[in-house]
Amino acid sequence: MSTLPSPSVPADSVPRDRAGVLADLRARIRRIEGAGGEGGWTLPFGVEAIDAHLPDGGLPLGCLHAVTAEDPGAGTGFAATLLGRLATPKAPALWILRGRDLYAPGLAAYGLTPDRLVAVRAVRAVDALWAMEEALRCSALSAVLGELEGLDLTASRRLQLAAESSGVTGFLLDLGAGMSSRRSGRPEGLSAAVTRWRLDAAPSQDEEEDRAPRPAGGLPGLGAPRWSVALERCRGGRPGRWTLIREEEGWRDTGDPDTGEPRAGNRWQMSDTRQSSRESGLSGHRPAAAGR
Repeated sequence: MSTLPSPSVPADSVPRDRAGVLADLRARIRRIEGAGGEGGWTLPFGVEAIDAHLPDGGLPLGCLHAVTAEDPGAGTGFAATLLGRLATPKAPALWILRGRDLYAPGLAAYGLTPDRLVAVRAVRAVDALWAMEEALRCSALSAVLGELEGLDLTASRRLQLAAESSGVTGFLLDLGAGMSSRRSGRPEGLSAAVTRWRLDAAPSQDEEEDRAPRPAGGLPGLGAPRWSVALERCRGGRPGRWTLIREEEGWRDTGDPDTGEPRAGNRWQMSDTRQSSRESGLSGHRPAAAGR
Protein backbone atom coordinates (compact mmCIF):
# COMPACT_ATOMS: atom_id res chain seq x y z
CA MET A 1 0.00 0.00 0.00
CA SER A 2 1.39 3.34 -1.00
CA THR A 3 1.54 6.07 1.57
CA LEU A 4 0.95 9.74 0.95
CA PRO A 5 3.99 11.92 1.44
CA SER A 6 3.88 14.08 4.53
CA PRO A 7 3.22 17.68 3.62
CA SER A 8 5.99 20.13 4.26
CA VAL A 9 5.33 22.65 7.02
CA PRO A 10 6.01 26.27 6.07
CA ALA A 11 8.49 28.07 8.30
CA ASP A 12 6.03 30.84 9.09
CA SER A 13 3.48 28.32 10.44
CA VAL A 14 5.75 27.09 13.22
CA PRO A 15 3.99 27.90 16.49
CA ARG A 16 5.50 30.64 18.58
CA ASP A 17 6.82 30.10 22.05
CA ARG A 18 4.37 29.89 24.90
CA ALA A 19 5.19 33.37 26.24
CA GLY A 20 4.49 34.92 22.85
CA VAL A 21 1.14 33.16 22.51
CA LEU A 22 0.09 34.26 26.00
CA ALA A 23 1.11 37.85 25.28
CA ASP A 24 -0.97 37.76 22.09
CA LEU A 25 -4.01 36.41 23.92
CA ARG A 26 -3.69 38.97 26.73
CA ALA A 27 -3.51 41.80 24.21
CA ARG A 28 -6.64 40.55 22.44
CA ILE A 29 -8.50 40.27 25.74
CA ARG A 30 -7.47 43.82 26.67
CA ARG A 31 -8.83 45.14 23.37
CA ILE A 32 -12.10 43.26 23.86
CA GLU A 33 -12.47 44.54 27.43
CA GLY A 34 -11.37 48.05 26.56
CA ALA A 35 -8.37 47.87 28.89
CA GLY A 36 -5.91 49.77 26.75
CA GLY A 37 -5.73 51.50 23.41
CA GLU A 38 -4.32 50.41 20.09
CA GLY A 39 -0.87 48.84 20.48
CA GLY A 40 -1.31 47.84 24.12
CA TRP A 41 1.10 50.40 25.59
CA THR A 42 1.66 50.41 29.33
CA LEU A 43 3.41 52.79 31.73
CA PRO A 44 5.47 50.93 34.36
CA PHE A 45 5.57 52.54 37.79
CA GLY A 46 9.14 51.39 38.35
CA VAL A 47 8.07 50.07 41.76
CA GLU A 48 8.15 46.29 41.59
CA ALA A 49 5.45 45.78 44.19
CA ILE A 50 2.96 47.93 42.23
CA ASP A 51 3.85 46.78 38.71
CA ALA A 52 3.28 43.16 39.77
CA HIS A 53 -0.39 43.99 40.40
CA LEU A 54 -0.92 45.67 37.00
CA PRO A 55 -1.58 43.90 33.68
CA ASP A 56 1.66 43.41 31.74
CA GLY A 57 3.60 45.16 34.49
CA GLY A 58 2.34 48.69 33.99
CA LEU A 59 -0.56 51.12 33.88
CA PRO A 60 -2.61 50.48 30.70
CA LEU A 61 -2.65 53.48 28.39
CA GLY A 62 -5.32 54.60 25.95
CA CYS A 63 -8.09 54.09 28.51
CA LEU A 64 -9.73 55.73 31.54
CA HIS A 65 -8.40 55.72 35.12
CA ALA A 66 -9.98 57.09 38.31
CA VAL A 67 -8.07 58.75 41.15
CA THR A 68 -9.94 59.58 44.36
CA ALA A 69 -8.70 61.22 47.54
CA GLU A 70 -10.00 63.04 50.56
CA ASP A 71 -6.67 64.86 50.85
CA PRO A 72 -6.43 67.24 47.85
CA GLY A 73 -2.64 67.38 47.96
CA ALA A 74 -2.13 63.62 47.82
CA GLY A 75 -4.63 63.06 45.00
CA THR A 76 -3.41 66.00 42.92
CA GLY A 77 0.24 65.05 43.35
CA PHE A 78 -0.37 61.44 42.32
CA ALA A 79 -2.36 62.45 39.24
CA ALA A 80 0.20 65.12 38.29
CA THR A 81 2.98 62.54 38.43
CA LEU A 82 1.17 60.23 36.04
CA LEU A 83 0.34 63.12 33.72
CA GLY A 84 3.92 64.40 33.80
CA ARG A 85 5.34 61.06 32.70
CA LEU A 86 3.12 61.02 29.62
CA ALA A 87 3.21 64.66 28.50
CA THR A 88 5.73 65.78 25.88
CA PRO A 89 6.21 69.06 23.97
CA LYS A 90 4.84 67.43 20.81
CA ALA A 91 1.94 65.75 22.63
CA PRO A 92 1.03 67.86 25.68
CA ALA A 93 -1.44 66.93 28.38
CA LEU A 94 -4.72 68.73 29.03
CA TRP A 95 -5.89 69.57 32.57
CA ILE A 96 -9.57 70.47 33.02
CA LEU A 97 -9.94 72.20 36.37
CA ARG A 98 -13.01 73.31 38.29
CA GLY A 99 -12.82 76.48 40.35
CA ARG A 100 -9.21 76.00 41.49
CA ASP A 101 -6.02 77.58 40.24
CA LEU A 102 -3.04 75.44 39.29
CA TYR A 103 0.32 76.36 40.82
CA ALA A 104 2.75 76.34 37.88
CA PRO A 105 6.04 75.99 39.86
CA GLY A 106 4.60 73.02 41.73
CA LEU A 107 3.47 71.30 38.53
CA ALA A 108 6.89 71.88 36.93
CA ALA A 109 8.42 69.69 39.65
CA TYR A 110 6.32 66.81 38.26
CA GLY A 111 7.45 67.43 34.67
CA LEU A 112 4.40 69.51 33.72
CA THR A 113 6.23 72.51 32.31
CA PRO A 114 4.34 75.15 30.25
CA ASP A 115 5.30 73.47 26.96
CA ARG A 116 3.80 70.16 28.13
CA LEU A 117 0.53 71.25 29.72
CA VAL A 118 -2.65 72.99 28.56
CA ALA A 119 -5.08 74.10 31.28
CA VAL A 120 -8.81 74.62 30.73
CA ARG A 121 -11.21 75.97 33.35
CA ALA A 122 -14.82 74.79 33.32
CA VAL A 123 -17.22 76.23 35.88
CA ARG A 124 -20.10 73.82 35.29
CA ALA A 125 -19.75 70.07 35.61
CA VAL A 126 -21.55 69.51 32.32
CA ASP A 127 -19.01 71.70 30.53
CA ALA A 128 -16.10 69.85 32.13
CA LEU A 129 -17.55 66.51 31.06
CA TRP A 130 -18.07 67.73 27.49
CA ALA A 131 -14.54 69.16 27.33
CA MET A 132 -13.00 65.95 28.61
CA GLU A 133 -14.88 63.74 26.15
CA GLU A 134 -13.91 65.95 23.21
CA ALA A 135 -10.28 66.18 24.35
CA LEU A 136 -10.00 62.40 24.71
CA ARG A 137 -10.87 62.09 21.03
CA CYS A 138 -7.95 64.36 20.05
CA SER A 139 -4.95 62.19 19.17
CA ALA A 140 -2.64 65.24 19.37
CA LEU A 141 -2.78 64.99 23.17
CA SER A 142 -0.95 62.45 25.31
CA ALA A 143 -3.34 62.50 28.27
CA VAL A 144 -6.36 64.33 29.66
CA LEU A 145 -7.15 64.94 33.32
CA GLY A 146 -10.60 66.07 34.36
CA GLU A 147 -11.64 67.21 37.83
CA LEU A 148 -14.99 65.44 37.85
CA GLU A 149 -16.86 63.72 40.63
CA GLY A 150 -19.93 61.54 40.92
CA LEU A 151 -19.99 60.35 37.31
CA ASP A 152 -22.43 57.53 36.60
CA LEU A 153 -21.65 54.45 34.54
CA THR A 154 -23.02 55.96 31.33
CA ALA A 155 -20.89 59.10 31.52
CA SER A 156 -17.71 57.20 32.42
CA ARG A 157 -18.37 54.72 29.63
CA ARG A 158 -18.52 57.57 27.12
CA LEU A 159 -15.13 58.77 28.33
CA GLN A 160 -13.71 55.25 28.12
CA LEU A 161 -14.91 54.85 24.54
CA ALA A 162 -13.46 58.24 23.61
CA ALA A 163 -10.07 57.22 25.03
CA GLU A 164 -10.16 53.91 23.16
CA SER A 165 -10.91 55.66 19.86
CA SER A 166 -7.79 57.85 19.97
CA GLY A 167 -5.37 56.08 22.29
CA VAL A 168 -5.27 59.09 24.63
CA THR A 169 -5.11 58.22 28.34
CA GLY A 170 -7.74 59.77 30.61
CA PHE A 171 -7.67 60.44 34.35
CA LEU A 172 -10.70 61.27 36.49
CA LEU A 173 -9.60 63.24 39.55
CA ASP A 174 -12.24 63.12 42.29
CA LEU A 175 -11.13 64.81 45.50
CA GLY A 176 -14.39 64.31 47.36
CA ALA A 177 -15.69 60.84 46.47
CA GLY A 178 -14.71 59.12 49.71
CA MET A 179 -15.96 61.88 51.96
CA SER A 180 -19.31 62.28 50.16
CA SER A 181 -20.00 58.55 50.15
CA ARG A 182 -19.26 58.24 53.86
CA ARG A 183 -21.51 61.16 54.69
CA SER A 184 -24.39 59.84 52.62
CA GLY A 185 -23.87 56.24 53.71
CA ARG A 186 -24.23 55.06 50.11
CA PRO A 187 -21.73 52.91 48.22
CA GLU A 188 -19.77 54.55 45.44
CA GLY A 189 -21.30 54.19 41.98
CA LEU A 190 -20.15 51.96 39.17
CA SER A 191 -17.55 53.26 36.75
CA ALA A 192 -16.11 52.17 33.43
CA ALA A 193 -12.59 53.20 34.50
CA VAL A 194 -10.01 50.45 34.00
CA THR A 195 -8.29 51.21 37.33
CA ARG A 196 -9.39 53.01 40.47
CA TRP A 197 -6.82 54.48 42.87
CA ARG A 198 -7.38 55.93 46.34
CA LEU A 199 -4.83 58.28 47.87
CA ASP A 200 -4.40 59.25 51.51
CA ALA A 201 -1.69 61.22 53.26
CA ALA A 202 0.52 59.09 55.54
CA PRO A 203 2.49 60.40 58.53
CA SER A 204 6.01 61.48 57.61
CA GLN A 205 9.02 60.17 59.49
CA ASP A 206 11.95 62.13 60.84
CA GLU A 207 15.55 61.64 59.80
CA GLU A 208 16.28 59.09 62.50
CA GLU A 209 13.39 56.82 61.52
CA ASP A 210 13.60 57.16 57.76
CA ARG A 211 16.45 56.37 55.39
CA ALA A 212 15.51 59.38 53.26
CA PRO A 213 16.97 62.71 54.46
CA ARG A 214 14.74 65.64 55.25
CA PRO A 215 13.97 67.73 52.12
CA ALA A 216 16.24 70.71 51.62
CA GLY A 217 14.76 73.71 53.38
CA GLY A 218 12.21 71.56 55.20
CA LEU A 219 11.12 72.15 58.75
CA PRO A 220 13.06 70.35 61.51
CA GLY A 221 11.46 67.08 62.58
CA LEU A 222 9.54 66.63 59.34
CA GLY A 223 10.58 63.91 56.92
CA ALA A 224 9.78 63.46 53.25
CA PRO A 225 6.05 63.29 52.35
CA ARG A 226 4.52 59.80 52.46
CA TRP A 227 1.35 58.69 50.71
CA SER A 228 -0.88 55.68 51.19
CA VAL A 229 -1.69 54.39 47.70
CA ALA A 230 -4.47 51.84 47.26
CA LEU A 231 -5.33 50.15 43.97
CA GLU A 232 -8.98 49.36 44.64
CA ARG A 233 -9.90 47.99 41.24
CA CYS A 234 -7.89 46.94 38.20
CA ARG A 235 -9.26 45.22 35.13
CA GLY A 236 -6.90 42.35 34.40
CA GLY A 237 -4.87 43.02 37.56
CA ARG A 238 -5.05 42.69 41.34
CA PRO A 239 -5.92 45.21 44.06
CA GLY A 240 -3.22 46.23 46.49
CA ARG A 241 -2.05 48.86 48.95
CA TRP A 242 1.34 50.48 49.44
CA THR A 243 2.98 53.35 51.28
CA LEU A 244 5.19 55.52 49.08
CA ILE A 245 7.65 58.17 50.14
CA ARG A 246 8.26 61.22 47.97
CA GLU A 247 11.92 61.95 47.36
CA GLU A 248 13.69 64.34 45.02
CA GLU A 249 14.64 61.59 42.56
CA GLY A 250 11.38 59.65 42.74
CA TRP A 251 8.99 57.63 44.85
CA ARG A 252 10.10 54.74 47.01
CA ASP A 253 8.01 51.91 48.40
CA THR A 254 8.61 52.01 52.15
CA GLY A 255 7.33 48.48 52.65
CA ASP A 256 4.25 46.78 54.00
CA PRO A 257 1.69 49.36 55.25
CA ASP A 258 1.30 47.42 58.50
CA THR A 259 4.90 46.54 59.30
CA GLY A 260 6.71 49.39 57.59
CA GLU A 261 9.57 47.13 56.55
CA PRO A 262 11.40 48.66 53.58
CA ARG A 263 11.76 46.98 50.21
CA ALA A 264 15.13 47.75 48.70
CA GLY A 265 15.35 48.80 45.09
CA ASN A 266 11.72 49.80 44.62
CA ARG A 267 11.72 53.35 43.30
CA TRP A 268 9.57 55.38 40.95
CA GLN A 269 12.05 57.54 39.11
CA MET A 270 10.80 61.08 38.55
CA SER A 271 13.61 62.06 36.18
CA ASP A 272 11.74 60.28 33.37
CA THR A 273 9.11 63.04 33.33
CA ARG A 274 11.37 65.22 31.20
CA GLN A 275 11.87 62.60 28.50
CA SER A 276 9.72 61.54 25.61
CA SER A 277 7.08 58.87 26.10
CA ARG A 278 9.17 56.18 24.48
CA GLU A 279 12.17 57.10 26.65
CA SER A 280 10.23 57.39 29.91
CA GLY A 281 9.70 53.72 30.60
CA LEU A 282 6.72 52.99 28.35
CA SER A 283 6.51 49.38 27.32
CA GLY A 284 4.53 48.20 24.35
CA HIS A 285 2.89 44.81 23.79
CA ARG A 286 2.01 44.51 20.12
CA PRO A 287 0.07 41.32 19.32
CA ALA A 288 1.58 40.96 15.84
CA ALA A 289 5.13 41.04 17.15
CA ALA A 290 4.69 39.22 20.43
CA GLY A 291 7.10 36.37 20.90
CA ARG A 292 8.95 36.89 17.64
